[in-house]
Amino acid sequence: MTNALSASIIESVLNQHIPLADIYVGYSGGIDSHVLLHLCASIQALSGKITAVYVHHGLQAEAESWAEHCQKTAENLQVNFIEFRVDATAVSGESPEEAARNARYAVLKPLLNADDVLLIGQHREDQLETVLLQLFRGAGLRGLSSIPETSFFGLGLMLRPMLNSSKLDIIDYAQTHQLHWIEDPSNQANNYDRNFLRNSVIPLLKQRWESCDKTVARSARHCAEAQIIVTAVADELFHPVFNKTNKTLCISQLQAHKSPRQQLIIRHWFQNLGLRMPAQAFVERIQTEVIAAREDADPILLGQGCFIRRYRDKLHCLRQSEQETPQDMHWSAEQNFIKFATHRKLSYAPSSTGILYEQWQKEKVTVKFRSGGEKIQLPNRKEHHTLKKLFQEAGIPPWERQLTPLIYLNNKLAAVGELWTSADFYHEKSNGCIRFSLQSDE
Repeated sequence: MTNALSASIIESVLNQHIPLADIYVGYSGGIDSHVLLHLCASIQALSGKITAVYVHHGLQAEAESWAEHCQKTAENLQVNFIEFRVDATAVSGESPEEAARNARYAVLKPLLNADDVLLIGQHREDQLETVLLQLFRGAGLRGLSSIPETSFFGLGLMLRPMLNSSKLDIIDYAQTHQLHWIEDPSNQANNYDRNFLRNSVIPLLKQRWESCDKTVARSARHCAEAQIIVTAVADELFHPVFNKTNKTLCISQLQAHKSPRQQLIIRHWFQNLGLRMPAQAFVERIQTEVIAAREDADPILLGQGCFIRRYRDKLHCLRQSEQETPQDMHWSAEQNFIKFATHRKLSYAPSSTGILYEQWQKEKVTVKFRSGGEKIQLPNRKEHHTLKKLFQEAGIPPWERQLTPLIYLNNKLAAVGELWTSADFYHEKSNGCIRFSLQSDE
């Protein structure tokens, strides 16, 4: 009897994405990725294009021998081989599985250029495990859509050509072709949720529902199709409420929608910002504690690694790293920029108006941050103004005011970020002045 798993399955998936340049195969040495690599290597048309990629996580004592096994296997199959070493130690809020995946993806993404693909050996039972995990976590449609067969990855694509294949077919193929694969002992540790499902729950489910991996995968596809429609609706609702410049939501326009649509827009906002999907309880707290707060209130909601705040009809989502309090610092005349906070820097460029460049070079330059009570006289104005009043007039949110760098020349306030230059230092001279600019690395 012919095995249900064949190279034609790989070819069928790859043919949907022609032209292809380089083909990378995520190769751990386990049975799934070994079968995938073996199938790819058997396709004559892919000769010379395939690279097996092994990521050494440093979590197992046997990892060194696994790396050697993977390299030798790649050589025997006459495919290229790359090994990466990563630190997969979990940080606060990360599961060990998530930390390993994040570390893995961080080194794999830069590999792919346009027209490159990364193949992953996930199969139908991986899909079943993922759907169950998402279900137990109370996920919505997006989570229950589970693992996609195709997704963008780096500048290329990630493909899972065996996603509709069963684990039994993979085992059968490996045994038929007498493959030798690695058995990771950590896969037997039931303290990990996925392992507990794989080792204890799913075998029991299959005693009663033998084809549950197939039927649950079908349900995941239905959820994915429904999610496409929901996303299209969310997109239509989102853009009129969203401000592209400062990435905020207009509260009054948001409140024009009923609660379920508000929640849809908020989730779409998180996705647009590249953040994790917020839990239902967190979305509801955004609605009740921030959106519904008085217009002059300053509620702060912390969660999901970010702060949710409101200011003048705008809903802001701020990463925790954006709320660090910077330290005062000296700015050397030789540097045309200075980093003053995570992901933030202040630079200058030639200008016909602003601070004289020759003065900038010879004066002592210090960058400070607000302590309160600072005043400045602007060009063409007689009186001095407090920074607090100027910030209010310009509609600068309170938290941004604390992060706005104040540039001092010989201990005299010369400029406030890129916003204002003091009349005492302001000049007009063709290409003889400098102007400041704030940038974010994010």
